[in-house]
Amino acid sequence: MTTSAHALRLAVDIGGTKVEAALIGDDGRVIDGSRSRAATGRDTDPGRLSRALADVIETARAVAPDTALGGVGVGSAGPIDHAAGTIAPLNMPLLHGFALRECIRTLVGDDVPVAVGLDGLCIALAEWRHGAGRGRDNVLSMVVSTGIGAGLIVDGRPLVGADGNAGHIGQLRMSTALDPDPATGTLEAIASGPASVAWARAQGWTGHSGEDLVATAHAGDEVARAAIDRSAAAVGEALAGVAALTGIDLAVVGGGFALHAPGYLRLVAERARQVAILPAAHRLEVVAPERGADAPLVGAAELLR
Repeated sequence: MTTSAHALRLAVDIGGTKVEAALIGDDGRVIDGSRSRAATGRDTDPGRLSRALADVIETARAVAPDTALGGVGVGSAGPIDHAAGTIAPLNMPLLHGFALRECIRTLVGDDVPVAVGLDGLCIALAEWRHGAGRGRDNVLSMVVSTGIGAGLIVDGRPLVGADGNAGHIGQLRMSTALDPDPATGTLEAIASGPASVAWARAQGWTGHSGEDLVATAHAGDEVARAAIDRSAAAVGEALAGVAALTGIDLAVVGGGFALHAPGYLRLVAERARQVAILPAAHRLEVVAPERGADAPLVGAAELLR
């Protein structure tokens, strides 16, 4: 799917706390005044999401009402069904099976191209086209925050997978211990902000949030520091494995927890090199993102290319 060279594209990002939309220029710029958001949440149902989408899309289009859209790119928390255009976000169970592509078409018209993709892929596309991954052919972009997700560019092409869900790095298992709970031992269960907070509290730390953990680590609290080291080590080990499997040579690691925890990216890179077996994985670079909060929308627009 392609768009005309200078068409404005409408981008939509659907997450566990908000739905957001904006117009995006061909250069990856968010058009001033077009960006708006509406709240979501675990109790969001199809009716509530449909109304939120209508509101944010109307606000975005009002900025350039006479300009034809080059298409609509929609990034969503997963899993998604790429072929059917439906979503089943783990953090919004009432939306399982929601016909997202069909809903967007009712709002913008059947003649406007609509592309739906995983939110992690959108972030990867934004950094690859317009950010820290420019000029590189093998890039992973990931977010370490409340959850952990990623997107992959391999041999200069987005890695989508059979059903559109490639990149769910947070669901990699980091433990070989047999356990009836499939979530135990995943990267997300070990290294996310909430998981690190829970681990620190089990060691006697008395804070309550990822922000508290980062602040007390900066202040020299040993348990907080250990929790951050533990998270970074798990991410580094996961990246070493992904590098061996896919041949990526650049990892763009963002998210509130990763970017604010002291020395986090350095620790990730060190651990990845320590555990890497193949020579190529030893050369993995770990860098901060450039597009920040714009990445989900910028990348959603890139789904149309």
